[in-house]
Amino acid sequence: MEPVEINAGKYYLRALRDDARIDDRPAIIAGFADPESKRWLPHLDVSDLERAGAYIARRRAAWADETRFSWVVADPLTGEFLGEVLLKEVDLEHGTAEAGCWALPAARGKGMTTEALGAVIRFGFGALGLREITYKHYAGNVASRRVAEKLGFSLVRDTDEGALLILRNGTSGTGGG
Repeated sequence: MEPVEINAGKYYLRALRDDARIDDRPAIIAGFADPESKRWLPHLDVSDLERAGAYIARRRAAWADETRFSWVVADPLTGEFLGEVLLKEVDLEHGTAEAGCWALPAARGKGMTTEALGAVIRFGFGALGLREITYKHYAGNVASRRVAEKLGFSLVRDTDEGALLILRNGTSGTGGG
């Protein structure tokens, strides 16, 4: 599948890019260099242009494989990279996926991630026909938990390591906030 663009209200969702017109690599590097991102996404090392380019290439390949669908949350006028929202661990046969998101420090706390991820969830349920989307966050990641709650996810399990939440197709609450 080719990447799909989404108008998400105040934001524009587009594919990650590293071409002559738009180069998201510097924003990705800056985002993953942020201490808050390092805290919650310690498994990702995107510390230079080469690694950022490989990150974008993996995202592009995953669209083609239909295993992960990710979008840049962009300013609709400038195309500026504000964060990333995604559906990962996509299993179209069983109708399941896991939602994820992260934002640049300057874009946090404004409802951007909730609005953008809500649009992605509607895409997952509508266009992809998913029946269930999970959302996981680490214990202590209050901002991530707030996003999930605003989108209507229900807590299934809460452990010392983190929480597993589920949203099923037909559940309301995928609006912005």
